[in-house]
Amino acid sequence: MKGELKQCSSSLLLYHVDLVPTTSSSAFKICANLPKSSSISLTRRICISLSTISVLTLSSSSNSTCSSIPQQFVVLPNSGGVRALDLRIGDGDIPVDGHQVAIHYYGRLAAKQGWRFDSTYDHRDETGEPIPFIFILGSGKVISGIEAAVRSMKVGGIRRVIIPPSQGYQNTSQQPIPPNFFDRQRLFTTIFNPTRLANGEGSTLGTLIFDIELVSLRHH
Repeated sequence: MKGELKQCSSSLLLYHVDLVPTTSSSAFKICANLPKSSSISLTRRICISLSTISVLTLSSSSNSTCSSIPQQFVVLPNSGGVRALDLRIGDGDIPVDGHQVAIHYYGRLAAKQGWRFDSTYDHRDETGEPIPFIFILGSGKVISGIEAAVRSMKVGGIRRVIIPPSQGYQNTSQQPIPPNFFDRQRLFTTIFNPTRLANGEGSTLGTLIFDIELVSLRHH
């Protein structure tokens, strides 16, 4: 079925995003590979154009009972232009400023062909379990685009967001910060490249794509 993304009971935790240049030098396609499961079979390509932020194709079929999720990005209110696509609607509480929230994420940089600069699934404890990223919503320590995305999510939800430079990294101390030195260096030297910024490329250098899963929240 084309034109909608099915939300199912199967756990959709891992999303892989590839950015491919289009014929326009300022446009990219984001192609997401969705995982297989026993209860859902997807043609695992979702492609959108950053120039229009619209979904191009999706084919899906399922043997399970699913609820439909609109297959389009929407601009989040009061977000400064952050666009979001819900991949799974959560069934838990919605956080508010002051809550301590835990999220898992994949972070990618559009200017580097979708290079994945960080993922909480790669941060593991001594038992091998991935360690979520924890922060206080509204603290201002995290980039604005992530805070805007999390504010309207429910616990258990997964959301893909396209974050414009104005809502992304404004300095090298904003979280989340990749723990690997070389990843940090590559990320920030790309976003804050003075020569390219002087050439007027600032509107594209800092564009970020995050897949965010809201794991939990609690009063701080």
